[in-house]
Amino acid sequence: MNTTNKIYITASELSEMLGVSMAFSYKICRTLNAQLKDMGFITISGRVPKKYFEEKWYGMSGIIGESVGRIVK
Repeated sequence: MNTTNKIYITASELSEMLGVSMAFSYKICRTLNAQLKDMGFITISGRVPKKYFEEKWYGMSGIIGESVGRIVK
């Protein structure tokens, strides 16, 4: 499978990329997916659109989900 064109990031990839536990990476997925659902998008459990994750993690707000409470600066 060609991974360069992947649309979604899985919880296990988040865990490895961020150096956090699987439980916390699933919490990140749930938080971001809840935000997407509130905007009317269809989501997949345990996966987050790569572009949305990058915008929220490195974006202007500097916060990944208020319910997660992690500030990234």
